[in-house]
Amino acid sequence: MNLKVVYMGTPEFSVKPLEEIDKICDVVMVVTQPDKLVGRKQEIKFSPVKEYALEHGIEVFQPVKIREDYQKIMDLKPDLIITCAYGQIIPKELLELPKYKCINIHASLLPKYRGGAPIHHSIINGDEYTGVTIMYMDEKMDSGDILYQEKIKIEDSDNVGTMFKKLSVLGSKMIKEFLPRFISGDFESIKQDESLVTYAYNISKEDELISFNDTSRNIFNKIRGLNPFPVGYTVLDSKRVKLFSSRIGNGKTGSIGEIINIYPDGIGVKTSDGEIVITELQFEGKKRTSVKDYLNGIQNKNELLGKNFTE
Repeated sequence: MNLKVVYMGTPEFSVKPLEEIDKICDVVMVVTQPDKLVGRKQEIKFSPVKEYALEHGIEVFQPVKIREDYQKIMDLKPDLIITCAYGQIIPKELLELPKYKCINIHASLLPKYRGGAPIHHSIINGDEYTGVTIMYMDEKMDSGDILYQEKIKIEDSDNVGTMFKKLSVLGSKMIKEFLPRFISGDFESIKQDESLVTYAYNISKEDELISFNDTSRNIFNKIRGLNPFPVGYTVLDSKRVKLFSSRIGNGKTGSIGEIINIYPDGIGVKTSDGEIVITELQFEGKKRTSVKDYLNGIQNKNELLGKNFTE
């Protein structure tokens, strides 16, 4: 397919769709977020999409503000612009540039979960299904007409990390199937029902706090809906504790936030309607560990009983 495409994406989620597009189109440029300084040594880190582009000889463009710096894209005169978790709002001048307009690969079943963290919110809210939507782009956030959509089940064993991988694979399969139909005009577009719109804004620092004054199911969903990034936390003995995984227990008695049971592989904490068993955590200043290994390092495990997690 002799189609000049500019691809705009940043995280690992965006790589697999790019791989499929690169097989069937002429990807003339990749646009991605600026490099970041990470870690104590402040080392430069490239985005996964940039890594792919460099490995495959594709030109890379990294504007700090795409709304102010987009002439390089204009000069290329692409036939199509495809975005996938790019991370910035695209200006009107670019939306109107390509012959085939601009389309976006979005990780939700639009009009549900417009915004930057749809996968997190779908798990935190306990949804049974999520999916991928390919849509036209317009000036508003994720509000364009729907072109193609598929759903996938969220299992209890899933977290943000596993769903990112599953939805990335789904998105790559969908764009491979849809692009030939899109170019030939063999598709229908559907306007989003504005009455069904919900938003999935980026996770804030406040959102990362795990409160045990909630149902066990909601806490279970929130812990996995923040794992492996940014990771939820609570406080024990005035120290922050990150929570990575849990299961729902059967304990009933105790005060909310109190450690009420010690299991071979977990710590049972009282919730508003029962018990949540924490199975993987990370204490402040320590390494991430299974609770089983943590408990094996404690002489008197029962000393934990009666302690309270605080907010």
